[in-house]
Amino acid sequence: MDEQYQERSYRVDCGARGLTAFTARVKETDLWIRATADLGQRAVESILDHRRGLEAYVREHPDFLVALTPLPMDPLAPPLVRAMLAAGQAAGVGPMAAVAGAVAQAVAGDLLTWSPQVVVENGGDVYLALAGEATVGLWAGDSPISGRVGLRIPAEQMPIAVCTSSGTVGHSLSLGRADAATILARDAALADAAATALGNRVRGPDDLAQALDWAQGVPGVLGALAVKGSRLAAWGEVELVRL
Repeated sequence: MDEQYQERSYRVDCGARGLTAFTARVKETDLWIRATADLGQRAVESILDHRRGLEAYVREHPDFLVALTPLPMDPLAPPLVRAMLAAGQAAGVGPMAAVAGAVAQAVAGDLLTWSPQVVVENGGDVYLALAGEATVGLWAGDSPISGRVGLRIPAEQMPIAVCTSSGTVGHSLSLGRADAATILARDAALADAAATALGNRVRGPDDLAQALDWAQGVPGVLGALAVKGSRLAAWGEVELVRL
């Protein structure tokens, strides 16, 4: 998913109380964060650090920015780039399909040094590291399901990433027409890339079953959900709740 932040994509209701909400923005990166204190400056420093490595790599490897298919692993690449390359290979998409999730997890990992609980949302891709449960509300554009269904994330499932792609909402590139294609995984880069690949497989309601069959075969994917119109299909460690 594109890493530009869109408030309409997700709502996150954190079960842990006492967390402070704040944003951190650097160029296209616009994160919504909850932690035990306002760590906005720490978050900006983290974003700058990770973006610096990514931007330098893109200058030397311009194909990284535009590839729609997996690129070879590069052991000399920065950690963020290596995570994106691995995610692209696992999901069968270009590495930039993993950028928002990868950045969310990288920044969350840095912030966990100062806060024992962190939530980072990056344009609808969410990384959660909480002591209690959380509910992530699904936005699926004009689907009647949009805003009415959420995913309950129990405490024992943390930390986890919940990433969504859409062919009808937002400006991100999708080759499909899913109103929402959501992946749960420990690795946020993988969840982001797999969500893109899942969404690419859905052009109509009849595609939902085969798209979820594909998701089951991706190592590291814990659960998947796809919405097209009034139909929803889910597989794996997905607990739906009414909002």
